[in-house]
Amino acid sequence: MPLAAAILAWAAAPTGPVPPPRLTLHESIDQLIAAGHPDYDRHAAPPADDAEFLRRVYLDLNGTVPAATEARAYFADPSPDKRRALVDRLLADGAYARRVAEHFDVVFMERRRDVKVPRAAWEDYLRAAFAANTPYDRLVRDLLSADGTDPKTRPAAKFFLDRDMDPTQVTRDLGRVFLGRDLRCAQCHDHPLVDDYKQADYHGLLAFVSRSYLFPNAEAPAAVLAEKADGEVNFVSVFDAKKTQKKTGPRLPGGEPATEPTFERGKEYKTAPANGIRPVPAYSRRGQLAGRLTSPENPAFARTAVNRLWALMLGRGLVHPLDLDHPGNPPSHPELLDLLATEFVTHGYDMKWLLREIALSRTYQRSSAAPPGSEDVPADRYLVALLKPLSAEQFARAAVRATGPAVPEPEATVAGQVAAFRRTFGGSPGEPDAGTSATLDQALFLKHGAAVRGLAARRPGDLTDRLAGLADPNAVADELFLSVLTRPPTADERRDVAAALDGTPDRAAALAEVVWAVVVSAEFRFNH
Repeated sequence: MPLAAAILAWAAAPTGPVPPPRLTLHESIDQLIAAGHPDYDRHAAPPADDAEFLRRVYLDLNGTVPAATEARAYFADPSPDKRRALVDRLLADGAYARRVAEHFDVVFMERRRDVKVPRAAWEDYLRAAFAANTPYDRLVRDLLSADGTDPKTRPAAKFFLDRDMDPTQVTRDLGRVFLGRDLRCAQCHDHPLVDDYKQADYHGLLAFVSRSYLFPNAEAPAAVLAEKADGEVNFVSVFDAKKTQKKTGPRLPGGEPATEPTFERGKEYKTAPANGIRPVPAYSRRGQLAGRLTSPENPAFARTAVNRLWALMLGRGLVHPLDLDHPGNPPSHPELLDLLATEFVTHGYDMKWLLREIALSRTYQRSSAAPPGSEDVPADRYLVALLKPLSAEQFARAAVRATGPAVPEPEATVAGQVAAFRRTFGGSPGEPDAGTSATLDQALFLKHGAAVRGLAARRPGDLTDRLAGLADPNAVADELFLSVLTRPPTADERRDVAAALDGTPDRAAALAEVVWAVVVSAEFRFNH
């Protein structure tokens, strides 16, 4: 090398220590989770084995269990990078969009009756959005800006339309679903238990939607949103002896009221109200809501979104409950929540990217079995994988897949089963879907219902039929447990299966009973 070139190369070379490579998000997740508990590595569960991880990630990202053929192929794969490859494959599968659509249907609508927007149109809309990996902020802007007048975008208006545009209900749900704040107890006075939830916060959010209503009326199935050009929000605390009247313009909790334009008399409307005419104001308060709520300048939006996605994968929010985010209920890992929110915004509100990073973390991939001496660890430390009850949709799809033919059945065949499980295992309309309480109806559905019993009955090519073709009870147990629970049976379970089949005069009926028993077991109802 010429001397001059050598001198230039030396001058351009970095001086001082080389900085360490920047951590990926999943590496940062593990680092921050570990920092949240003394001697974390000693108390944390080991990584889940292949069987536990395979079932967990299938349920979380595709909403069902793997077929036995898929499980065998995964277990036989010697690649050290097969978990990453599996996560990428599941995120690229069409079942991902369906799974996330079913989850966010419950988040957004909380199993309300389908009144003005048919379920099929709503589900198609959500699936298309998630299949296209629509940024979460844009998805929510679409939900909050649609008015139902355009047939192409009418499904997006379901959030408002199927709440009958009731300002009180809408205000409560805007706060809970998108801002992580349940402000209903601040409607009549400052929240009695949460210092940061003020009556003015509730009414400032209410002001965005208080002028809106359903046109021509709330009873019309084809109703659309309309809005008045006037109407102010006034409130009085029930605890104020002086009954001081207060007034607020539209504002987000903790923010400043929006600056609003004024119009000359007679110019307040683009379309003036008249008999049979839907009014359209020159300035729409509701039209301001979507942009302000989803703006990066409103950190509560991204914070709430990532907390919900974390709970989807880990079974518990960093802020828990999900709709009580306030200083008196701080996140379990504040730095992690801040990092997730910042990275989510930086990556364009890319849900698929964030779910992938969570799935690749060691935190997500830990076993659900605590190591000896660590059995009573607090759930918010994430030392072990939390048990998560399957949603109604996961339960239905997993049951159909587990008991069906070796090649998964088409979606049209599964849809009817999903509806039956949803009616029985779905939560109460208008409430968060906790999924943990058992009811008598559920017990009867599992024990005597035709839906579950029908899945276990022998049909050509299905699980019971395949088991009937196996003479060895050990082979029966292997195929049964791999198909239903995505794991091999224990020695005791092998003996139980053999005992159930020994000497039975009706082997097909006995096999159907064994299949039914495993499908309705507590293990099947949870994601480990």
